[in-house]
Amino acid sequence: MKRKILPALLVCLVVALLCGSGTAAAPPTIPIPDINLQVGTAEDPEQLVGTLQLLLLISVMSLAPAFVILMTSFTRIVIVLGFVRNALATQQIPPNQVVIGLALFLTLFVMSPVLGEINDQALTPYRAEEISFEEGLELGSHPLREFMLNNTREKDLALFLEVARLDSPEERAHTPMGALVPAFVISELKTAFQMGFIIFVPFLIIDMVVASILMSMGMFMLPPVIVSLPFKILLFILVDGWHLVVQSLVQSYA
Repeated sequence: MKRKILPALLVCLVVALLCGSGTAAAPPTIPIPDINLQVGTAEDPEQLVGTLQLLLLISVMSLAPAFVILMTSFTRIVIVLGFVRNALATQQIPPNQVVIGLALFLTLFVMSPVLGEINDQALTPYRAEEISFEEGLELGSHPLREFMLNNTREKDLALFLEVARLDSPEERAHTPMGALVPAFVISELKTAFQMGFIIFVPFLIIDMVVASILMSMGMFMLPPVIVSLPFKILLFILVDGWHLVVQSLVQSYA
């Protein structure tokens, strides 16, 4: 009998809650913004220009990750941090999220003077309507161009100027970005691999010493990497490895 009464009580309780919810005070409604995209004829040519600038801005924002990777110090930093992890042979420790996050914050730290100049010379006057969008874009590119030129090898820049059949600019400010960006990237790659080689050498010596000791003891079945891993981590801790690596990265842009 009790088993038949219990479902009936549950049904009555649900009906009562539904009925009571209709008489309760309605909660305050939250206004939902409405966005309308319309295609029509513009009465003023300036409206079309503004729309095209908006579309161009959206396109540039979609390419922002490529700009961050290729036109800043992010490439060198993330490659060197990857070399450190591979030299330690700690597999996925630190994780990729930590390595990329540290590289991003170090990139912001290194690029902060450049970003400050862009803000003072281009962004602030443009927001104050003192200069046009084209003038702001030109003024904002000068600090970034100077940063890339200071970290680009002349041989790499000459390569792309020669391939593009462009004459060497008389002034640094006239260097075309189309040739400067790839030259800057391959210069950063070369510098990052040079730093990675220097980082690899001490850990490679530890692996060789441990492998020689194991072979002399006749322990052929024991992988040398497992034995050398604690010694490499101990060495990295004793010399304060992360401090040295980050210090070298930051000072390489000074």
